[in-house]
Amino acid sequence: PSFGFLFDIDGVLVRGKTPIPAAKTAFQKLVNSQGQFLVPVVFVTNAGDCLRQKKADQLSHLLGVPISQDQVMMSHSPLRMFKRYHEKCVLVSGQGPLLDIAQDLGFCQPITIETLREKHPLLDVVDHDRRPDVLVSIFSFKILSIVLFGEPVRWETNLQLIIDVLLTSGYPGNPYRHENDPHVPVLACNMDLMWVAEAQSPRFGHGTFMVCLENIYKKITGKDLKYEALMGKPSKLTYQYAEYLIRAQAAERQWKQPIQTLYAVGDNLMTDVYGANLWENELASAAAARCRSVLVCTGVYNPHTEVPLDTRESITETVFHGHRDFRFEPSLVEPDHIVPDVDAAVDLVFQLENFAP
Repeated sequence: PSFGFLFDIDGVLVRGKTPIPAAKTAFQKLVNSQGQFLVPVVFVTNAGDCLRQKKADQLSHLLGVPISQDQVMMSHSPLRMFKRYHEKCVLVSGQGPLLDIAQDLGFCQPITIETLREKHPLLDVVDHDRRPDVLVSIFSFKILSIVLFGEPVRWETNLQLIIDVLLTSGYPGNPYRHENDPHVPVLACNMDLMWVAEAQSPRFGHGTFMVCLENIYKKITGKDLKYEALMGKPSKLTYQYAEYLIRAQAAERQWKQPIQTLYAVGDNLMTDVYGANLWENELASAAAARCRSVLVCTGVYNPHTEVPLDTRESITETVFHGHRDFRFEPSLVEPDHIVPDVDAAVDLVFQLENFAP
């Protein structure tokens, strides 16, 4: 094969924990009788609440084909490359086994919001029922960076303590400093404003939490919150890393033909399509592969509400749900192909590539 697939998960293969029926059919076409993939496949998800191996096990169970952790790219996977932060004390926000995830990525001194809250009981007072009896602060380490893995559960606690770290140069519990520029570095994974689960309408994603954090910081300081790095789709960093994983698979299988085209199959104009088009605009000349976007109608994207007859005009008028730091250009949210579901996407790509498994 001279092409590979980048599959989104939520809204393409599953809705919440419920598999989308077309997914199993599609994946039977992608493997041989021994369960080996016929083309390189990487699952590129903006989820960040578990280890790669757990996600690979979930996908293997849902799709009925064996999937290895090397085929799974979580929103936080590129953090492996940020070695200059790995030895430092980092505050991590999100949910799931955060310390395990951070350590798996190479971080040696991660600390969770919950631990910070226990060490500084005076800081978290929005919920009157959780106000502490013991009022002694026992934490004196300097926090040198903040890693936002995904949407947390208690937003008021996370927002308060992250702001405390930002406004005290890494010493929460100290008075706020008026001259606090630059603040400690912030690395954020997954900018999805919304995502699709079992509910009829999209749900808040980590991007919504980030909007809250950015606006609180600006309201207090008058300055923009700055990110050291943004990863997860549509970040170029994520697509570079995904291409590297695709090539590694092809090399492992000793497929001699170079990979020329990546097909990004997703359900979200602002992440999956935007990211693939951003790759095409800014990275394709430097990389060996071009990227084509294939939009499915089983998730966030709804063909009945978002795209009337004149696609170009309607998308231009759509409210931009992408992250604050990404520019809005109508061409970046125009998919190369629109199909009903992931099974139709696989059929279309096989046809375009003249590929007969």
